[in-house]
Amino acid sequence: MQPYGLVIHGGAGTILRKNMPLELENGYRAKLKEALDAGYAVLESGKPAPDAVVAAVTVLEDSPLFNAGHGAVLNAEGRCESDAAIMDGRTLTAGAVAGLQHVRNPIMLARSVMERSPHVMLVGEGAEKFAREEGFETLRNSYFRTDRRQKELEIAKRLEETDPGALVSQGLQEQFHEGDTGSPDSTRSESKFGTVGCAALDRNGNLAAGTSTGGLTNKKYGRVGDSPIIGAGTYADNATCAVSCTGAGEFFIRIVAAHDVASQIRYCGRKLANAADLTLAKIRMIGGSGGLVAIDKEGNFALPFNTPGMYRAARISNGNEIVELYGNG
Repeated sequence: MQPYGLVIHGGAGTILRKNMPLELENGYRAKLKEALDAGYAVLESGKPAPDAVVAAVTVLEDSPLFNAGHGAVLNAEGRCESDAAIMDGRTLTAGAVAGLQHVRNPIMLARSVMERSPHVMLVGEGAEKFAREEGFETLRNSYFRTDRRQKELEIAKRLEETDPGALVSQGLQEQFHEGDTGSPDSTRSESKFGTVGCAALDRNGNLAAGTSTGGLTNKKYGRVGDSPIIGAGTYADNATCAVSCTGAGEFFIRIVAAHDVASQIRYCGRKLANAADLTLAKIRMIGGSGGLVAIDKEGNFALPFNTPGMYRAARISNGNEIVELYGNG
């Protein structure tokens, strides 16, 4: 019987049990499980993999816990600016959007670009014009912003004064929990990449992947990371695998990370887990960090990361189910 299932992520980085209040940990676990169940229900009903990807990612975009949609980080001008992509492994069609400031669920718009336009990527005002033409709900940018993200931006700007460009060059996003003093030395702070994503395998053996992000805190100049770039942060091909990445985007772009995993399977005959590990090793060698989730047509999956933790989950029809945050399981 053809296996089916999905893998999801909500960001990788310095995610440590000792720094995580129990209530917040439970919140992350519950939201990951909600996204996992939403996507799995779609697959269980016999619908195609892209439907499951959108269902799972939408749950994470609507949560203030993750750096996507509502709760996205703020750019240098104090605004949320989101990117997303989706790819159908059956047809190799893809859609991506970047620089969105008013679209509630970027992953949905990316899918519309894939299915209802002749293009692969739309950016900025052009993407938002397409969204309006397609009847998407547009919101004030204030919908996406949270007090937590405002605090992070203030801290990032202070850090930038002493080390200009450091946050962007390393892809660091300082996350501060409620009750923190706001100090960069806070023992309860996390440095993490909060991009969300999903890779899915449906009952017909078809694959799809999608990724959504708010990018980097304090990003400038219309910066776009790997998430909406097909082959870098997002890739799916029935012949190999489906991949969604999270991490220091500049490094994932340079390695063409998601496609690199697929290429190792295609050209070297490597197993999925080995290919994923080797891709992350390449990223580490040039100074980058992060993680990815991937699944192949046999239902094998991989959730590797080279950071202390990664918000991640998997559910496969053979009974495998995982919801984890930390590196030690």
